[in-house]
Amino acid sequence: MAYVIEMLDITKTFPGIKANDKVTLQVEQGSIHALLGENGAGKSTLMSILFGLYSPDSGSIKVRGKDVRITNPNIANALGIGMVHQHFKLVHNFTVTENIILGLEPKSGLVIDRKKAAARVREISELYGLKVDPEAKIEDISVGMQQRVEILKMLYRDAEILIFDEPTAVLTPQEIHELMGIMRRLVKEGKTILLITHKLKEIKEAADYCTVLRRGRLIGTVPVAETTEQQMAEMMVGREVSFHVEKAPANPGPTLLTIEHINVRNAKGLLGVKDLSLEVRAGEILGICGIDGNGQTELIRAITGLATVESGKILNKGKDITSLPIKERTGLGLGHIPEDRHKHGLILDFRLDENFVVHSFDHAPFSHAGILDFKAIRSNADRLIAEFDVRCGQGGATPVRSMSGGNQQKAIVAREIDQSPDVLIVAQPTRGLDVGAIEYIHRRLVAERDKGKGILLISLELDEILDVSDRIAVIYGGEIVGMVNAAETNENELGLMMAGSVRKVS
Repeated sequence: MAYVIEMLDITKTFPGIKANDKVTLQVEQGSIHALLGENGAGKSTLMSILFGLYSPDSGSIKVRGKDVRITNPNIANALGIGMVHQHFKLVHNFTVTENIILGLEPKSGLVIDRKKAAARVREISELYGLKVDPEAKIEDISVGMQQRVEILKMLYRDAEILIFDEPTAVLTPQEIHELMGIMRRLVKEGKTILLITHKLKEIKEAADYCTVLRRGRLIGTVPVAETTEQQMAEMMVGREVSFHVEKAPANPGPTLLTIEHINVRNAKGLLGVKDLSLEVRAGEILGICGIDGNGQTELIRAITGLATVESGKILNKGKDITSLPIKERTGLGLGHIPEDRHKHGLILDFRLDENFVVHSFDHAPFSHAGILDFKAIRSNADRLIAEFDVRCGQGGATPVRSMSGGNQQKAIVAREIDQSPDVLIVAQPTRGLDVGAIEYIHRRLVAERDKGKGILLISLELDEILDVSDRIAVIYGGEIVGMVNAAETNENELGLMMAGSVRKVS
């Protein structure tokens, strides 16, 4: 068998953690090969070694049968290897073309030939059906479109082996479907794709082979067509995994969060939320579903104090919080798992134990008379790391920036759920998490509900909304166009409401 990539017995150790332990990966030419594993299983480390971002401690790499040493990304690029990172590497005030040609600018004399570059970008974009406008600015296009720019960057550099690191973590269901189609077109044109993911549905839809890692070790490689999602999940987690949330029917109590006719402007100054009213009751999970960009972000920002409410009211347990600062809202029992973990969830240059106490560092047990109690802060971190299985090399002392995206997410979820607020605003709680972690977080949300807390769940994952929610509100164009009981609806009905074709309030 001729392999385009062979990584043989790769070992890589970081302080306190063996990220890869004698891992072997063999990839066939012209295939989509998935790399599956829990958060912190070593998938991204292995691909970063292939792309030259890290050097292995031991082991060897062959590309097209030849032994190679990939000590930096320029060597990887020269070997035809490209990588789309989980967090995109784009200059936001540059155009699409300027980002793509950065470092490889075509010149006409001493001047950059932008016209030639834009024509080449348009040509590649049309060949692979990417539909990207070469003149658009990055800050003006959607996240899904930004990802296509990253793909174009690789193709412009003639990459033959394309590495995708968690490519669907930030995409809507529609964009995910389109990306799978793009991947299949790339393979048809002779490319080879390595796909890092822990979404089993996507592996079944797109991949030919799947290699599973667990805690840095190779568990096995299987042909996807002959392997069930359940079998892959068990290989990944090491035990049987339930894909269904076990929960008793809700027993709703009094209304905790009331939203009355609010209007909120979006980043472009237009009304992102229009005359929206909602109620979240104690002992229930109210799910909000909709296609991304229909007012979800503006709604979350208004409730949590990150955006100004133009008109209308927000009440928490009867108290008007519409104009209160964020800190006061938190003090009144409002918790928030944000959709953007880097912007609003974590202080990346702080340690993990410091991030766990960002809401509560100024009072006992974490400080006394204005002096921080580091022993209490460390012990709190040890407890949460164990309880939520946050994988980190140096315990509470781990710099948050160095952790995998999934483990950063687990850290935020641990901090917010541990506060046990009366009302919890939960946005994309399982984005970038593996099936084992998703199962655990869903169970914890249901446990909070059963303690009498009110939970507002905003998610782009329809399966998650249907499985975890008790009631579901559908948002379209900044308005609530449907309100249904989760047990009495299905994906089809929700999809029609999400597209604005049907209105229904039960």
